[in-house]
Amino acid sequence: MIEQILSTIREGRRFLVASHENPDGDAIGSTLALANALREMGKEVVAYNQDGVPNDYRFLPGWENVATVIPDDARFDAGFVLDAGELSRAGSWIREACRTLANIDHHPHSDNFGEIYWVDENASATGVMVYRLLQAAGWPISQDVATCIYTTILSDTGSFRYSNADPEAFRVAGEMVALGVDPWSIASGLYESQEESRLRLLALALPTLDVAPCGTFAAITVTNEMLAATGCRPEHTDRFVNYPRSVRGVEVAIFFRQTGPDSYKVGFRSKGRIDVGALAREFGGGGHHNAAGAVVEGSLQAVRDQVFSRLGELLSTSR
Repeated sequence: MIEQILSTIREGRRFLVASHENPDGDAIGSTLALANALREMGKEVVAYNQDGVPNDYRFLPGWENVATVIPDDARFDAGFVLDAGELSRAGSWIREACRTLANIDHHPHSDNFGEIYWVDENASATGVMVYRLLQAAGWPISQDVATCIYTTILSDTGSFRYSNADPEAFRVAGEMVALGVDPWSIASGLYESQEESRLRLLALALPTLDVAPCGTFAAITVTNEMLAATGCRPEHTDRFVNYPRSVRGVEVAIFFRQTGPDSYKVGFRSKGRIDVGALAREFGGGGHHNAAGAVVEGSLQAVRDQVFSRLGELLSTSR
């Protein structure tokens, strides 16, 4: 599969590199890692994300070149959709715009929507797969590309705290540091450069903390009213789910974020016993064993009742 991708790169001139909406560190980092590398190879590249680059990742080299709008008549020799799972999460129009389309992802149950399907759910991050690709090509990794790859790993492993922080993740991260990446500057950009408004939003969200009587799952909520009151955007809620996850005894954390009058994005984080990817798929979403999400229609109370009821069942039968 890697050789098929490399052949596509060798033969093509103009490429699109895209990732899913509301991008996280792996989505943006892998997009920029591959886009920067292709440009260094002398290729014409458009990096795309329909929601742009969140402020937390605007230290990444090349972030200012990420397009949020592509002309209707744009055409590409090949498109690489990274970390998306479903083409619709990156943009269904991409299929028509690209002569060859590749899905490069590490999510289980990722859709086979292109001519090239390279999915490895054992990879700690999609950025690690980009690293493997560049290694196979024999292309030297610049510091700009290394910075992006390191960020994908740091982000998707929860700063090397999650179970996907495997030997490959540490090895590749170490190689990136050896190439000149400064771990402190990236950690500072991700975790210690937040806007005041985000903390004010967190102050409104934390009082919604709800720990189940059994103590095995907990949730917090952000409504549109909270976002409006603080002037925040959805991207400011990144990592909020870690607060209920940190409660002693909690196996699964849930984050409810309002997306419409009667619609909520539900984020799940598991400490390992419960497969929240399977749970999210029950609600029409998807994701990994330990990190997943779905959009559920209904009032907040109705959505909470559905999610809490199903989680209670799962946790009671998994003991």
